[in-house]
Amino acid sequence: MSPLDQDALATATAIAECLIDPSTIPASPSKHRPTPQSLANGAAGIALLHIERARTGHGDWTTAHAWLSAAAGGDLSAGPNAGLYFGAPALAFVIHAAAEHTGEYQRALANLHAATTALTRTRLDHAHSRIDRGGRPALAEFDLIRGLTGLGVYHLRCDPYHEVTAAVLAYLVRLTEPLPGHTDGLPGWWSDLAPTGQATPNYPGGHGNLGMAHGIAGPLALLSLALRCGIVVDGHTDAINRICAWLDTWQQDHPADSWWPRTITPDEVHSGRTRQARPLQPSWCYGTPGLARAQQLAGLALGDTERQRTAETALLGCLSDPTQLALIIDSGLCHGAAGLLHTAWRMSADTTAPDIAAHLPQLSERLLTQLRSSPQGAELLDGSTGAALALHTTATDTAPLSHWDACLLLA
Repeated sequence: MSPLDQDALATATAIAECLIDPSTIPASPSKHRPTPQSLANGAAGIALLHIERARTGHGDWTTAHAWLSAAAGGDLSAGPNAGLYFGAPALAFVIHAAAEHTGEYQRALANLHAATTALTRTRLDHAHSRIDRGGRPALAEFDLIRGLTGLGVYHLRCDPYHEVTAAVLAYLVRLTEPLPGHTDGLPGWWSDLAPTGQATPNYPGGHGNLGMAHGIAGPLALLSLALRCGIVVDGHTDAINRICAWLDTWQQDHPADSWWPRTITPDEVHSGRTRQARPLQPSWCYGTPGLARAQQLAGLALGDTERQRTAETALLGCLSDPTQLALIIDSGLCHGAAGLLHTAWRMSADTTAPDIAAHLPQLSERLLTQLRSSPQGAELLDGSTGAALALHTTATDTAPLSHWDACLLLA
């Protein structure tokens, strides 16, 4: 292990040791109030760090159990606000990561799985009814954070051969098809709302969202991961190809290489040009890294080496461009250095070209510098927990045994 990897692992350990007691969570600069059952910014997300460390022999199960207990405290939501990142599905995802190793938590997991399955079926019914009516979707219907793509992540990870897993994939296939009764040429996932989920004057005709967290890259990644696992539904590859064709339409050239805009408006569709002049922050959630990983997965699933190569070259262009890298100003998984590092690590593990791996040391150093220079909350997505998981993975150079990064649709 190199000195840099030793530093990265020591930093991950130090972060974890500051998060031993759930009653002493550090204050967070986040605008989101910590909620125990939240994967993004609550005890459920911190539990993942301790589960991964326990599974790899770097931590203990007593600490992991304490955080699981904290996450399960109070009434768990299985209602309209529940999804992969909140409520019963979030806790089911985390407990599964512990249960598959320890054999414990079986009763709790069975109850949470039943609640998540019932929730998924209800969401599917609503989504198909919306399509039948010819209505446009809200992002929360299908996205990773709040919607059916996120619920599909749970089912593919925890019960891949269950009929509800296939039902989510079949819904995503239908999502990519032209919406009944519409002749405007917009894709089936086009939303009449703004990226915030609200109707605003800034998006009078809605938008097409390309991102991994809230846009169509999430369904593309899930469909591609399922295909690689041999979980296939009717129209599966057609759906992947439709999404890829849309992304190809909006692929932009750049001196450093290809990139994609974050959103597309009706005016941009009609003109065939995006108003976004240059690549923005190279984040997992909306930027080139997340979009590149989704397309790399699609290329691997379809055996499309050209698409895989284009995706990897796009990431390399991003990693080689000081202007883009300078836009990373925090350490988190969602928008920051941890997300960039871990996405690059996952992409490097799935390519025979050494170029991406060559950038990993500088990305680790960038993340370590960010952690030293700015205050951190304890969250998974925006705080030190996610940073610790990314550093732990890169330092040990071992795919996460807990599969924690499935919640990011990176694997």
